[in-house]
Amino acid sequence: MTFQRARSEEQRAIRRRAILDTTAAMLDEMPVAEVSLNELSRRVGLAKSNVLRYFESREAVLLELLDDFLGSWLEALADELAEGVDADAAPGTRARQLGEVISRSLAERTVLCDLFGAQGGVLERNVSVEVVKRHKRASLARLATMSELLRRHVPEIGDAAEPFCLMALATAGALGTYVPPPPGVLAAYAEEPELGVLHMELPDALRLTVTSLLLGVLPRG
Repeated sequence: MTFQRARSEEQRAIRRRAILDTTAAMLDEMPVAEVSLNELSRRVGLAKSNVLRYFESREAVLLELLDDFLGSWLEALADELAEGVDADAAPGTRARQLGEVISRSLAERTVLCDLFGAQGGVLERNVSVEVVKRHKRASLARLATMSELLRRHVPEIGDAAEPFCLMALATAGALGTYVPPPPGVLAAYAEEPELGVLHMELPDALRLTVTSLLLGVLPRG
């Protein structure tokens, strides 16, 4: 950013994008819970009050970033499903293949899972009604895209596609909070190996849960 003050809509858009990109870079280094407005302001090179001119809170930044990440994931998922689901297979087989692709794809995107895990309990609690409505409208559009992807490969799922998508993403967020375990938990597993049965690897946990959810909503017969 070569300008000192954003005077045009184009410059405002550039500054908003810089804030989002800087936050995304921070999430490569730290979990959502450790992203602070002070550190974000320092890294983007703006006073905190200036950051708040573009986003009303840290949570508003992260909600918009969640939508960005979700959109990018759905674009990639379309290609992954095209490669990973056999169009000529039986419905149950296609459903299992679809569950495998979705769970593997989500497990590779730990930042997205972290954002989903924080969405309900943190990110939606320090924002205005207008920000919530904007976020929810964007979420509805993403939900429609994901549901259509599912119906393209497993049309038998019908109207159950939307609730399945909601539950799958909520599950990814919930399971993502356990990965990676904090040092104290890892130390406990090391000292008492029998406790290790409680340890979950994200790819395996997602595969089991997402596939079970999908087969559960698939019509019988």
